[in-house]
Amino acid sequence: MLGFEQVLGEYEPDWVVVPGDVNSTLACALVAAKLGVKVAHVEAGLRSFDRTMPEELNRLLTDQLADLLLTPSRDADENLLREGIAAERIHFVGNVMIDTLARLLPAARTRWARLQEELELSRFAVVTLHRPANVDDPAVLEELLGALGEISRQIDVVFPVHPRTRARMRETAPASADRLKLIGPVGYLDFLALEANAAAVLTDSGGIQEETTYLGVPCVTARANTERPVTISSGTNRLARRTRAALVAAMEDALSPRNGNGHKPPELWDGRAAVRIADALGERA
Repeated sequence: MLGFEQVLGEYEPDWVVVPGDVNSTLACALVAAKLGVKVAHVEAGLRSFDRTMPEELNRLLTDQLADLLLTPSRDADENLLREGIAAERIHFVGNVMIDTLARLLPAARTRWARLQEELELSRFAVVTLHRPANVDDPAVLEELLGALGEISRQIDVVFPVHPRTRARMRETAPASADRLKLIGPVGYLDFLALEANAAAVLTDSGGIQEETTYLGVPCVTARANTERPVTISSGTNRLARRTRAALVAAMEDALSPRNGNGHKPPELWDGRAAVRIADALGERA
């Protein structure tokens, strides 16, 4: 916050644009608001309604500080209106993360043949797990890994593992987890190639819920709630309790033949959200 205050003093901007829900989002919004600089929040209005999530507190407070709230989905508009935000401050622009995905998907597809050969893949599922509630609790992690081991009897499971998660797994992993294809963290393009070609994805990530929804890939989210309910209503995503039985059942449902790719992405998830954001800022210049 101290460093960002110096940046604002040097550049004297008319607007500060903050994306998402990480700690720096709230920190920069707070500094700007105290200095009288207008704040635009990209990805405003998302709510999990779970205040034990640090991101939920960041979202709530940033939206109260922001002068312009740039929302990715209609439910976000409704959340903000319910919280007393004036309608004229809310602007539905679509999902800026999809801009990146749509632009880079052709490049990601060129990576697929190499990855398929290196990992010896045909039909497979992709897993990502990073939230402390999932990987830091040994009992929960054991349930998750037990589920993945059982799922791996039916389909290859590719799991790019963060070093921190890998350390927890060494302490907890059941023998059934030995069948998983554990690989190191991969870059965005390689991961997008894996994600786009997967039969299903199991994750606790918010962004991956959105990416799979755009791609039409069935997704299981190992969480009790999501701040992205449009991924549920679109039919690609489903929430699952973090127990072995619930996760296996949810993945079996996701992998069933009726979960095809004949779907339409949510409204304004079209790769042009950034253009609408620029237009909205231009109108207020």
